[in-house]
Parts: sequence; C-alpha cells; structure tokens
Amino acid sequence: MNALSLVPMFMVGLAGSVHCIGMCGGIVGALSLGGGAAPAPSRPVIAIAVARPALQTNVLRMLAYNGGRIVSYMLAGALAGSLAGAGMLHMASLQVAGYWLANLMLVALGLYLMDAWRGLAHLEAAGNVVWRRVRPLLKPLMPMDTPLKALAVGGLWGWVPCGMVYSALLTAMLQGSALNGAASMAAFGLGTLPMLLGMGFLGTRLRTQMQRRPVRIASGLLVLGFGLLGLLRAANGVSLGWLDALCVTGHP
Repeated sequence: MNALSLVPMFMVGLAGSVHCIGMCGGIVGALSLGGGAAPAPSRPVIAIAVARPALQTNVLRMLAYNGGRIVSYMLAGALAGSLAGAGMLHMASLQVAGYWLANLMLVALGLYLMDAWRGLAHLEAAGNVVWRRVRPLLKPLMPMDTPLKALAVGGLWGWVPCGMVYSALLTAMLQGSALNGAASMAAFGLGTLPMLLGMGFLGTRLRTQMQRRPVRIASGLLVLGFGLLGLLRAANGVSLGWLDALCVTGHP
C-alpha cells in the first residue's frame, strides 16, 4: 500500500464527516463546554457546564477524544484486514465479491448523505446490539473533565453504530493485512478530524452550516462518485489508468 492509495479514504472521511455532526456532535459539544453525560448516538445534545475551562484544556481534551476515536477505527481496520491476511479473501471469487460490496456500500453511503436513500440506517440499527454492551462503560468516565477520560471516551465512541464506518471497514478488509487495514482506517479517521475539531470550537454554528442540504448533497455526490468509479473498474475487470488513483480498493 502506498500513500496515494490512502487519499480516497481520507476524502471519504472528509466528505462523510457531515454525518459525524449528527453522530458525534453532542459528545464534542460536551467536551467543548467542560464535560457532561454522554448523549445517545444520533441525538446530539449540548451539555451545560457551570464554567468554561481554559482553551488549552479544551484543545487537549478534544484532541484526546478524537485520538481515541481514530485508534478504535484503526483497531477495527486491523481486525478487518487480518481476515484477508488469514486467507479468508484469497479466493478470487471472494475478492471480486468483496470489491463489489465495498463500492456498493460507498454508493449507499453517498445516497445516505444526500438523504436520497436511508438504507444504511437499518445497518446502524443492527449495530446497536454491540453499542448496548459498550455504552455502560462510559458511565465511570463522566464527566469528561480530563484528557485521559476524553481519550477513553473517544476509544469507546469509535464503536458507535455508523454506516459510514461500516463502509470504510469493508474497504479495509480488502487491503490484505492487519497493517494495511489499520492504515486505511487511520486515513479515514483523519478525514473526519477537521469537522469534529471545528465542532469543538464553533459548535452549533458549524453544525447548522454543515447540515444544510446543498452541503450534504455535495458531500454525498463525492462519496457516490468514488463508489461508482470503483464499480466501473470492477465491471471492466481491468486497470483504468488514472482511475486507479481514485479507487478506494486494490485490484480485485
């Protein structure tokens, strides 16, 4: 895997991060205001604090939270990539099927971001089975008044059911090794970072702007484009030259 192959994963994370505002906006708002109880996923709630802490403390806690979240993505990516490394995706037919599925998931994510099709919401609902087991672990970490607590919360929050993360994990699964899978998810997580850091500083002002329909449509079209380019390459069954630089997965 080279650095160029990670760029599309970063772009998918960047474009898809408008969805992160809904999923993680509440927890980031709580961090920026000094901590509080963890809000439920998809229901952003800005916690009320008695006093705003120093800016430096806010920055450290936001960086710690996002660092923990990205590390959890990398761990999931390593687990997914290890499936291929263990031989589960070495069969040509399974590689091709996985390649098609990964890009179909990107198409679904693009439509989801545009509110054109909400099918991924059902997948997120299914993931709540895992989240119900993880969420009780957050209680001892509240309020998030230290960077260490924020780091731990971020590590747990990375397992919140999210169709966007599931789409990225399918791509990570096809990278052939735990290391490459982790690198793919690191690039994806870094793509989501600017939006969530911005949320920590700008709060509801950024959320309002990023949730506007034109922004969601533009972001969805970008992700949709990556998925369609991948499907085009899969349909041709051969290298398409410069399209390889835009494709999110390796050769089927």
